[in-house]
Parts: sequence; structure tokens; C-alpha cells
Amino acid sequence: MSWGFMIEAIAITDIGKKRKSNQDFAYVTRDKIGNLPNLFVVADGIGGHSGGELASQWTIETIINEIKTTASTDVEEVFSQALNAANIKIRGKAREKAALHGMGTTVVTATVDGNLLQVANVGDSRLYLADTKHKKIRQITVDHSLVEEMISMGELARDEGRHHPEKHVITRAIGAKEKLQSDFFRIELETHELVLLCSDGLSDMLLDEEIGKILYTKKSIEVKAKDLIKTANDKGGFDNITVILIKVREKK
Repeated sequence: MSWGFMIEAIAITDIGKKRKSNQDFAYVTRDKIGNLPNLFVVADGIGGHSGGELASQWTIETIINEIKTTASTDVEEVFSQALNAANIKIRGKAREKAALHGMGTTVVTATVDGNLLQVANVGDSRLYLADTKHKKIRQITVDHSLVEEMISMGELARDEGRHHPEKHVITRAIGAKEKLQSDFFRIELETHELVLLCSDGLSDMLLDEEIGKILYTKKSIEVKAKDLIKTANDKGGFDNITVILIKVREKK
């Protein structure tokens, strides 16, 4: 484990301009949790007013509890076990009450050990890396959505996907199916890169280039996070908006 790096992190969630409730949840701890050095999670609930809100909340609670108690030290295994436990929990809760039938949530979760970023995701909540030195932004996670599948098969251009009538159709989510399939990524961070986790309330409103433009500024990560929320709301704020920003820097 590297001790030569420090982490700054900020999480903000906002109801947006059109929704009556906030079904997004975010969790941040820079402290050790279970066998992980830290933990960052964004969940975006699906399935009606109460169902989506409860699904995202219960999912984050389950992920935290699983990570605190797991014996594994392999991050991919830790995340896989936590997400599967959340899937079992949400499906069980949905069976108990008719009003919760069909509830689920997307999730993106990450941990940073020194300059090693490790990420797991289900659904279309995203993780980006913004290179503030070379002014480049890239999406690390791949959306589990019908539109993304159509793009990957060459049936749809990426620009067309932003306005496709089925762009909100999710192909994977916590609670959707008995067998959960999540993706996992390992990336070595540079100290001039910012990590952004977000719900689609941000990525649907802003182009990647617009997100990057805000992240490349010299402002603090707290101000950048607030600027992302404000810009998404200024463009309509059609959904709940959640962002987590992480900055890793070397100790001096």
C-alpha cells in the first residue's frame, strides 16, 4: 500500500428542476473501511417515487455493510460480493411489497489505493477521468443501456444516442435480475487527473466536453462540483444530479 498520496473528495446531490424527490444517493469516506483504504459510491434509483429512493439507499447501506465485514482483500472480489449482496437485498424487498415491485438502482463505486483507482459499475451511472494538464476527459465505465449496445453494434452513432427515444432503457441494474453482472476496471492515476463519479442527471444534461471544461479550471474541487450541478440545472435539470469528485495528490 502506498502512503505517498493524499486524497481530497467532495460529494453533492441535488434534486434538479423537475423531480419531486431525490432518488440518488452518494457515499464518501476517505478512511479505511473493511479491507479497502476508502470508498466512493453513487447510486441512482429506478422504479417509482418510493421504490427508486429506497433501492438506492438500501443498496449503498448494503454495500457499506458488506465491505466492512468481508474477509477478502481482493478489490474486484470485494466489490462483486457487495454488489451481489445488494442485488439480493433489493430483489427480496421488492417481493415483500407490491408497491416496490420493479425497483432497482444503478451503481458506480470506486476505491483509491495510492495512485491505483479500482472501479465497479452496474447500469449507466458513470466514472470519468479528467486530465487537467492536457485538457482531456474520458469515460472509464461503459453504460449498461440499450443505446450503448446499439452503438457498440454499429446500429447507432454516438451523437444520435443522446436523443434516442429509448436512451433511458437500462440493460443491467441492481435488482433487475437474479444473476447480477458488473464490470470492473483498474487504472493508474496521474496527479493531474480528477476522478468524477456521477448519475445520468449530469451526463444527460452535459456533453463530456462541457463536463471537462468545468473540471479543467483552477478552482477547488468543491467549487467544481457545485459548478457541475449548477450547469446541469441551468440546462434544464430534468433529473436528480449527483457528483463525487476525487483529487489524488502526492504528499510533500
